[in-house]
Amino acid sequence: MTIGKQVAQYSRARLARRFSRSIPLLGAAIALFTLRAAIRRKGFARGVADSALDATPVVGAGKMLYESMRGDLLPDRKR
Repeated sequence: MTIGKQVAQYSRARLARRFSRSIPLLGAAIALFTLRAAIRRKGFARGVADSALDATPVVGAGKMLYESMRGDLLPDRKR
């Protein structure tokens, strides 16, 4: 293996590792941006709880899978 290929492989591995570490932060940022809409749609307590669950890395992924199969975990408020 040439040095150029080794450098390319090493840099790809570092980039993938750095990106994988930033994914939870991106999820939390998106949850903060959607907090206002969730509070309007669900009410204060349910909206905050929904956004908090979405911002938590593993729990948010589980919530997304549950909602894709079964529907909304925290239903919208009745108007």
